[in-house]
Amino acid sequence: MVESGSRVRGIQRTPEGHRLTVWSRSATSMELRLFDRDDPDWLRASLPMERVGDDFTIDTPLLELGTPYAVGVDGPTGPGHAFDPGRHAIPPHARGIVRTPHGQHRATVVDPAFDWGDVPRPHVPLDRQVIYEAHVKGLTKLSPHMPEELRGTYAGLAHPSTIGYLKDLGVTTVQLLPIHQFVSEQRLIRQGRVNYWGYNTLSWFAPHSDYASRGARFDGTGGVLREVKGMVRLLHEAGLQVFLDVVYNHTAEEGADGPPSSLRLIDNASYYRTGPDGECIDYTGCGNTLDCSEHAAEELVLDSLRYWHREVHVDGFRFDLAPVLGRRADGAFDPEHPLLRRIVTDPLLAGATMIAEPWDVGPDGWQTGRFPDGFGEWNDRYRDTARQFWLSDYRSFRHGGDGATGVGPLAHAVSGSEGLIASERGPLQSVNFITAHDGFTLADLTRYDRKHNEANGEENRDGTDGNHSYNHGIEGRTDDVAVQLDRRKSMRNLLGTLLVSAGVPMLTMGDEFGRSQRGNNNAYCQDSALTWMRWDRRDWQDAFLEQTRRLLQLRREHPALRPLEYGQTGQRVAGSSRLDWWNAAGLRMTIDDWDHSHDRTMQMLAESTPVEEPYSRVLVIFHGSPRDTRVTTPVADGATALELLWDSAADHQGAERVVPGDAVAMTAMSMRVYAVHGMPAAGAPAPTVMRLRSPASPPSPATTSPPTP
Repeated sequence: MVESGSRVRGIQRTPEGHRLTVWSRSATSMELRLFDRDDPDWLRASLPMERVGDDFTIDTPLLELGTPYAVGVDGPTGPGHAFDPGRHAIPPHARGIVRTPHGQHRATVVDPAFDWGDVPRPHVPLDRQVIYEAHVKGLTKLSPHMPEELRGTYAGLAHPSTIGYLKDLGVTTVQLLPIHQFVSEQRLIRQGRVNYWGYNTLSWFAPHSDYASRGARFDGTGGVLREVKGMVRLLHEAGLQVFLDVVYNHTAEEGADGPPSSLRLIDNASYYRTGPDGECIDYTGCGNTLDCSEHAAEELVLDSLRYWHREVHVDGFRFDLAPVLGRRADGAFDPEHPLLRRIVTDPLLAGATMIAEPWDVGPDGWQTGRFPDGFGEWNDRYRDTARQFWLSDYRSFRHGGDGATGVGPLAHAVSGSEGLIASERGPLQSVNFITAHDGFTLADLTRYDRKHNEANGEENRDGTDGNHSYNHGIEGRTDDVAVQLDRRKSMRNLLGTLLVSAGVPMLTMGDEFGRSQRGNNNAYCQDSALTWMRWDRRDWQDAFLEQTRRLLQLRREHPALRPLEYGQTGQRVAGSSRLDWWNAAGLRMTIDDWDHSHDRTMQMLAESTPVEEPYSRVLVIFHGSPRDTRVTTPVADGATALELLWDSAADHQGAERVVPGDAVAMTAMSMRVYAVHGMPAAGAPAPTVMRLRSPASPPSPATTSPPTP
């Protein structure tokens, strides 16, 4: 059951059996339909439901554990309505879903009981979070470290070998691509393809059954749900948080000709955006749009979030195409939308992390930086800036151009994107990423100048063309050792930039060792070895994995790299990092250096002002020029030595210790990280810190992530 306002909706246990309550403002009648356990296509009984306000309810002993059920709904005709009492509708609060032999779906009555023991939720402060975006099936489908029946399942993700790998890597949080019950789009089914990513939700309460092990799938009393809860419990025991990627912007019912299965049959006019003639309004690119200006839709989203947070112990949520949730009745995005405010203030969601994907395809769809306090946001500006500085500008240099990005935009991104993210929200509201499930992998960013999505069956029209990638002279795989080494350095530059930046970093599954999808930047319909993570690695991949672990260790050990607040000019703020900027000559950056930096070199000296953490100072040298150079390190107050911690130009790290003011040799297009030893003199005045701001203007349409078709 789920409490929505003062009412309980869904299944509720009673002394006589179970009660089902379904909301519909527009319906005129509703009946409960019960099906045979062994053949859920066989209708056994139809029972009328009683109307109480806008709820329809029934108490019956026939609703037993494992019983498949649906509802039949009748109502008015006319624009906006889509009632069809001849069809079986899945109640939206159903916790279990089974598929019939003829390909339809039924809700099932499940047992919610689960022993959580004394396992607490991991408490991971925002500044220590490192998100690992993963696909439940893809992460372990090829794993040799577990029984075959567990590969690609919830239980496989929670297997000791998987948990050990994640812990050894150094991430804190596993963010799973959608695990709400989903189906493939009708277009993909006709093509003989499947929806692999899962952004086509059938039910916002039931876990996707195909990710469960065989025994759980055939346990209609809630085996799938128990396996999900068991996965969460084991991840929590290991200290790992669990976030879910949730799709509340649209459903699997698609457009007007799509397959009605739930909300459309129960009350289309109250759940979906429609035009004057009842046509679907599509702000998602998927055929329909949830109308969150309607109270029913708002309550349904909140009910689902509360359920997964309170009863399944999920720690956070990433909202796909999140502006949909903040659109008023007139379609305009409103940062003060009641649903957005309720998500971050609801006491039943206290402690949950909320992250917005801040764009959709509706009017004014790019809303990065505009979500209310309490939401983190995927920072696509950060992604594009880092890619352009290290990749597309590099290509420009190789072809005789000047490049388009100076050091200023990169400094703005690395220091927390203040100006794009409101100052009062702080840098930790920026979720920084170089790659995500949608787009090139990290390795493919350095292998391909253009997308190669031919296998998707859309004549390579799908997926973005604005990748800011660079193939380093050869498209695709090559045996040219020089090109291979150059690509790996570029990968390390991107990864190193991500992990020294203020904000919350997100890694994509497999990027830690250079996983490739052979140039497919929209592999949403590829459920194969193309998208599954390989566990057999080459020597260079093992070396790259070790570099990733090293960078994550540096981030953990140096609070200067993960400030809680933006620094203030001329003063220290507890929890902020004081950032000083120097040029290649070891002098403080001037306006000319920011705007017209010909050598594209800057040095960032980050100094922590901790609340309860050890003091740390770190020097990061960014050298974005295609020419080798010598960089004079800054003479910072009280600094006695610089210890090299990481160098993107080297496959394997070596020790180096220099005196502040010494010159160091920087390889073309590379970066270094040094620990700064020595304490500032007591009472030394703080230098004037240049605060880096940029206008929060939207990127060009070519660089705005499109939704999955």
